[in-house]
Amino acid sequence: MNTRIQTTYGIVIALALFLGVNIIANETLTAQRMDLTQNRLYTLSTGSRNILAKIDEPITLRYYYSAKRFADIPQYLNHGKRVRDLLEEYVAASHGHIKLLVIDPEPFSEAEDQAVGAGIEQLPLNASGEVAYLGLVGSNTTDMEIPIPYLNPDREDAVEYEITKLVYTLANPKKRVIGVISSLPVFGGPPDKATGEPGREWATMAMMKEVFEVKPLEGEITKIDPEIDTLLIIHPKDLPRPTLYAIDQFVLHGGKAMVFVDPLAEEDRPGPEAAHQMAIPKVSSDLAPLFEKWGLKLVPDKIVGDLDAAVRVSFGGERGSRDVDYLPWLALHRDRLNRDDFVTNQLKVINVGSAGALEAVPNTKTKFVPLISTGPKSGFIDRDAVFFVRDPEGLIKGFTADKKDLTVAARISGPVDTAFPEGRPLGAKEKSAPPDANFVKSSKGGINVIVVADTDLLTDRFWVRVQRVMGMQVPNPFANNADFLINAIDNLGGNDDLIGLRSRGEYARPFEVVERIQREAEAQFRDQEQALQGKLKETEAKLRELQQNAKGDSLLTAEQKQEIEQFRQEQVKTRKQLRAVQHDLQKNIEKLGTTLKFVNIGLVPVLISLLAIIIGLIGSRRSRTAG
Repeated sequence: MNTRIQTTYGIVIALALFLGVNIIANETLTAQRMDLTQNRLYTLSTGSRNILAKIDEPITLRYYYSAKRFADIPQYLNHGKRVRDLLEEYVAASHGHIKLLVIDPEPFSEAEDQAVGAGIEQLPLNASGEVAYLGLVGSNTTDMEIPIPYLNPDREDAVEYEITKLVYTLANPKKRVIGVISSLPVFGGPPDKATGEPGREWATMAMMKEVFEVKPLEGEITKIDPEIDTLLIIHPKDLPRPTLYAIDQFVLHGGKAMVFVDPLAEEDRPGPEAAHQMAIPKVSSDLAPLFEKWGLKLVPDKIVGDLDAAVRVSFGGERGSRDVDYLPWLALHRDRLNRDDFVTNQLKVINVGSAGALEAVPNTKTKFVPLISTGPKSGFIDRDAVFFVRDPEGLIKGFTADKKDLTVAARISGPVDTAFPEGRPLGAKEKSAPPDANFVKSSKGGINVIVVADTDLLTDRFWVRVQRVMGMQVPNPFANNADFLINAIDNLGGNDDLIGLRSRGEYARPFEVVERIQREAEAQFRDQEQALQGKLKETEAKLRELQQNAKGDSLLTAEQKQEIEQFRQEQVKTRKQLRAVQHDLQKNIEKLGTTLKFVNIGLVPVLISLLAIIIGLIGSRRSRTAG
């Protein structure tokens, strides 16, 4: 009797201990989490945690999530729950600096008005006009407010990046300063000699000014202003050595840079040299002294062509106007853009003109990651052949595809050494100069640079049509060239942790066995359905034939009646078979689903309970042995 009582007490104590630990953990260990998903989907990356650790002012995140209205839309309901769980990870890792408000806006409520006023997108649910919300608004103590209008379920892999970028921007609200070094008239050229109108600013630069503070840098630059966090270098043709040194030191000290070079810049139209009137004008640019140290090179005197991506143009020749593929102009679509990098993973097409190719230099410490590439039917064209081309079809006849991708744009990262180990070079008018107190021979950490082997993609004609509407210039883009520029500058962002974020793994984990059963059953269903339709057509044809032979007689013959009866019996039989297939399909899926639910919901608690009972029994036996 005592043994039974002790055993019962042991089981009761074990169960009470199990329940008590769960209740206490639920109340006191809310900040402690364990992510058991395969791809660590709910674990913040190191970059996000580093950014959260540097927050020194309160940030409020208002998450507008219409959970009730998404109840019948599993894709949005589940995605919304996952975003909420991820946001709670941000709160837990922020050490009290982030406050999360989860709001389910009711129709015609103040919360709905706030969501719309903050810029959250309204998602139509049905024809009756019902809408729902799935967006995020962040704010800081300086009344700065930034929305993510729509957290798209199709972009689950980018959710962490979007949220971390929002938090970083709120924690660093000062508008970023972008320094621009360019030998092309990106801010508008000299006035037109005929009309006197000033040259028009490139649309890419106008868009940049809407997002950043843009500061043109001209002349011989000996030092980059510390307030500049990113350099945009466009067509660096014949830069003086002091300027190259300033760029070198800026990057080595942790500054970010985006460089556009070109073997043939079509917008560079220099006049002929006075001493060499017949010489070919120089329209190429390179940054070879720095590129060598950064671990890449621009293939000299070569233009990339791609038979699959060539833009079709209208060419007026001796035989009249006709459409031909112009190899130097390429429309590079999604499959030629890096889908793993946030700079390019949402772009659809980028147009380039007379672009060059970038190659990684072997035996360097830097990482070379292509962002924009050509396809397998690409190869090189001599620059002079493009420069003097008269017939575009001539380029195609002499073109040979080498069956390898060529890189038009790449991201360079990693440790590098200076291209000026002797220190600061003298300027054109200097005879001597004091040493640079801030000179460094190696990068502080790794550099972050994006290099593009084309400048023409920035020009208006390759990506936008500017229309005048009611006296205003309205851009109408047909390619993502400007998006690429803005994304790249934004991504470089002055913070290595943000740059280092990559796409997360897939959240959707399909039941492969369930899908296989469904596919097999559906295939069988389709086969029988097609067989039924075939029988139906055949019988109808016979009926028409019999009716024609009846010569207008409205009464059916015995043969016709027998034919119809056979068809009806066959039809009923086939329909029963179809219902049986559908029933078995649903039955198998439900059976497997029930099993999976039991394993996920019931089996684990049962195993834990059995473990508690076993522990209790072992404890009671030990007490009896000790007694």
